[in-house]
Amino acid sequence: MLEELSIRNYALIDSITLSFRPGFNVLSGETGAGKSIIVGSLSFLLGGKAETDVIRTGCEEASVSAVISVKKNNSEVTDWLKGRDIECEEDTVIVRRNIKTSGRGSAYIQNVPVTRQDLAEFMGFLFDLHGQHNHESLLKKENHRRYLDRFAGIEDEVIAFYKIFMELADKRKSMEASLKSEREREERLEILNYAVDEISKAAVHAGEIRELENELQKLSDFEKLAGFIHTAEDSFFDGEQSVLSLARRAKNAVDSASAVDSSLSEIYRRLENLYYEAEDIAGDFRAYRDNLTFDPRRLEEVNERLALLYKLKKKYAKTETQAVCEEDAILSYMAGAQAEIEALSGAEENREKLKMEISALEKDIKAKAQSLRQKRTLSAEKLGQLITGILKNLGMPNAGFQVKIVPKQQDGQASLGPWGAEDVEFLISANTGEPLKDLARIASGGELSRVMLAIKTALLSEEKNEAEGVETLVFDEIDTGIGGEVALKVGEYLTKIGKFKQIFCVTHLASIAVRADNHFKVEKKTEGGRTYTGIGPLSADGRRKEIARMLAGDAGDAALAHADDLMRKYGKRSG
Repeated sequence: MLEELSIRNYALIDSITLSFRPGFNVLSGETGAGKSIIVGSLSFLLGGKAETDVIRTGCEEASVSAVISVKKNNSEVTDWLKGRDIECEEDTVIVRRNIKTSGRGSAYIQNVPVTRQDLAEFMGFLFDLHGQHNHESLLKKENHRRYLDRFAGIEDEVIAFYKIFMELADKRKSMEASLKSEREREERLEILNYAVDEISKAAVHAGEIRELENELQKLSDFEKLAGFIHTAEDSFFDGEQSVLSLARRAKNAVDSASAVDSSLSEIYRRLENLYYEAEDIAGDFRAYRDNLTFDPRRLEEVNERLALLYKLKKKYAKTETQAVCEEDAILSYMAGAQAEIEALSGAEENREKLKMEISALEKDIKAKAQSLRQKRTLSAEKLGQLITGILKNLGMPNAGFQVKIVPKQQDGQASLGPWGAEDVEFLISANTGEPLKDLARIASGGELSRVMLAIKTALLSEEKNEAEGVETLVFDEIDTGIGGEVALKVGEYLTKIGKFKQIFCVTHLASIAVRADNHFKVEKKTEGGRTYTGIGPLSADGRRKEIARMLAGDAGDAALAHADDLMRKYGKRSG
């Protein structure tokens, strides 16, 4: 759920921070006030494409950030974050994105930088934005199957099917590997055994390359190092001007002086400590100097060892290996090679066992695929009829909606996919006489928003657990071309969804706005020769006046009376 939204220097917005609550939230305002800017800024945060013209004139950067609460049962979100080592602290995620006048931008989830594509993927688990042809899960055909399965109540069966499908795919892959020609198998074994032998003989250990590189640096620059040591040695020990001689003379002199003036006792104590510290340093230095030798054989050994490690790194430390250091990547390759050797060596023994396992899984998955198809087919017709009926109530009286089941085929033969033996596609005819078309070809954002509203309502009408999945829905343009009873129905359906989801709806219709749990007004102001778009929550009285304005264009007595009547019949008075 969106708890807080902050917008800075975006279009006509200077600086806005808004707090939101659950339920049905409405955004209203005069035409041109900037409602589309609010939706646009949210679309930007959801990972939508953006140009530099969204940056407020005179500013260097536009930014949008949000505080989002995440339900604990939203496994898609938690799994996505865990997969990228991002912590969800106290079930809350902070997301922000910016764009600079140079065209460069950045995005962060919990202060971890992410790509725009990653941002869009993550926010897609939390938000559906309807009304514009971006960020609409409804247009993604892979989601149509998910909606139907949820309606049919077979999600657990589908997950079980998916697990069997993946297990079967793995075993078939193993079988394919075992059926390679003997020559190919022997050639592969020879390559793998050579690699394991080469790495094993090298006795690689973690951190070795860096250690050797540091030692090589020291050996290669030995003359320079020796020169520095000689200079330091002269400073410590050479004649009366050496560090130790000067420290000793100063200590003795101050010792004598402190006998005359006791106030010098503290200085003497410090000089005495300095002298003894200098002696300790000199002792450590002598030990280092005495052990400093140049060994040309060791230099040769280091060079040879590094050459070997660099060769192994080039051959075996592949870029896709997720290792913490270069040596681990080499060892990881060896471990993988050993596992493959074991698999290839035992191929004959495993082949018969694999055949039996594959046969059992094939029988099981065919039965499950048949069961899923029967349930989907029955539910597809029911869902199509239900959505068609809801669309008629939502101002699309001539619409026809079909949930199409398409058997999967490969090379003219029936086939199975990870989610069953069929694909699911939503088709719609918005007007009488028009053929059924895919949803992406709907021209009107308002129609598309109403289709999603109908789907969500249909899912709820079957008392399915729609409290899971996407938690916030944004409807823009949903009131395009409707009014009267249809608008009341739209408001009724939005209220119903708002009991389970957080809803944002941009509307011009009082009959929709009156049903909101929370009402925000968007306004455009001019100050100091600059134009600003602002937004804020309405109080009970402010909401009454806004409903009146939406009804009659002003807040006169007649309009206020009409607003009061509408709010008594359908609305909520809380701001």
